[in-house]
Amino acid sequence: MDRSLFIAMSGATQTLLAQSANANNLANAQSNGFKSDLEQFRSMPVFGDGYPTRVYAQAEKPGTDFSPGALQTTGNDLDVAIKGNGFFAVRDNKGKEAYTRAGDFKMTAEGQLQTGSGLAVLSSEGQPLTIPVTTQLSIGVDGTISIRPAGDANAPLINFAKLKLVKPDMKNIEKGLDGLVYIKDGSPQVDNAEVEVSQGVIEGSNVNAIGAMVKMIELARNFEMQTNIMKNAKENSAASTKLLQM
Repeated sequence: MDRSLFIAMSGATQTLLAQSANANNLANAQSNGFKSDLEQFRSMPVFGDGYPTRVYAQAEKPGTDFSPGALQTTGNDLDVAIKGNGFFAVRDNKGKEAYTRAGDFKMTAEGQLQTGSGLAVLSSEGQPLTIPVTTQLSIGVDGTISIRPAGDANAPLINFAKLKLVKPDMKNIEKGLDGLVYIKDGSPQVDNAEVEVSQGVIEGSNVNAIGAMVKMIELARNFEMQTNIMKNAKENSAASTKLLQM
């Protein structure tokens, strides 16, 4: 009796965790540059004396889907999308270098270039970018930022700085709880000249909203089935106790 109850209980618990991960994906279906989390279930034996016949369900996160999201042309000079593999370098809330595909940049009143979520965008030297007041801003294919200083409409564009674009080994990266990408072994990443970008284009989320909705319904049905098994185990236990009393 306890075996079926234990399996159903652990399965229901892990289903709730899977629902949380799937709900997070669904909530970020419209977030620029978001990469969906993968999740799967696995049966695990219970280790210890007297437990070899017991198993429990375990939900695990095998990784992250780093496939690119759909590209949308916006015409905004500060919207930038990476072509192929690669990441923008940013500074996270703890002051550590991290990476993202979200190229919905903006400038503060002081001219600091930031992501849509307010993280400082880094230059090829690894420093936050601060751009002076300009009448025109252009971002080249290699991430070079060219500006025309304010006050002289006839002045030519000058190369001001370059975005730090990196291309780490995909096997050596992981997504943190903040949604940013980090290097597993902490190795420093340098600017990679092979990474190319497009100005006026933005990369959306790679979450399949319909697929996430179908998954949510499937997980809800699994949870209902597991709670029904727990209910049946309780009823069977009560019936067995009654028989023994007789």
